[in-house]
Amino acid sequence: MRRKLLLGNWKMNKLISEAKEFALASHELADLATKSNIDLGVAPTFLSLQAVKEAANKNMIVAAQNCHYLPNGAYTGEVSIPMLKELGISWCIIGHSERRTYDNETNEKCNLKIKALIENEMVPVYCVGETLAQFEAGETKKVVGEQVRNGLKDLTAEQVKNLVVAYEPVWSIGTGKNASSEIAENICGFIRDILKEMFGKVSEEIRILYGGSVKPVNVKEYLSCPNVDGALVGGASLKIDSYKELVTNIL
Repeated sequence: MRRKLLLGNWKMNKLISEAKEFALASHELADLATKSNIDLGVAPTFLSLQAVKEAANKNMIVAAQNCHYLPNGAYTGEVSIPMLKELGISWCIIGHSERRTYDNETNEKCNLKIKALIENEMVPVYCVGETLAQFEAGETKKVVGEQVRNGLKDLTAEQVKNLVVAYEPVWSIGTGKNASSEIAENICGFIRDILKEMFGKVSEEIRILYGGSVKPVNVKEYLSCPNVDGALVGGASLKIDSYKELVTNIL
């Protein structure tokens, strides 16, 4: 039985003081999630990682939103995996649609980052998803299939057993438009089929999340789907009250 996972992506939100305040207020929630067999986490900005890691309950996953695939070098503005590890960070989001759109993140670059994270015994949360134009053209499976196959190219079953994949249809992120639970299950099931094709039985251990306008009112419907093992949440993870609602509505 795959353990449920709820991961809040804070994007470019919260000052360090605000992030610390959230972390301190989340202790009881993290304990509740753990007792309920749910993994709970947040992905703050780079500047807030240390403050959240130090202030949060030990059961709270603290993830980075990105990383570079090289350990050091002349890459102005980038953050390396050893830098994250020094802060005690062991999770990292890779390939979020906003990075693909605004920062030219390709499947090939995601592949380099995922390999580097795995070599460093960190957990990659690999995001895939189609745009509205691709969805309306019926190209969802073509696009998502390429993202999964190219992003996870040349990895072994042993390497990917702790990997997390997040399906986020770009057209539903921050728009208020939700993919139906039927669409979420269909595409998450499709992703699992590709993982099985690539890695065999370990595909049953890999957690697949849904993301895109996930709110307290719809989270349970999504997580009731057989192939949806959790949610990557944006706006609803920014306030402790709405994040608590997400957890309690899953139970």
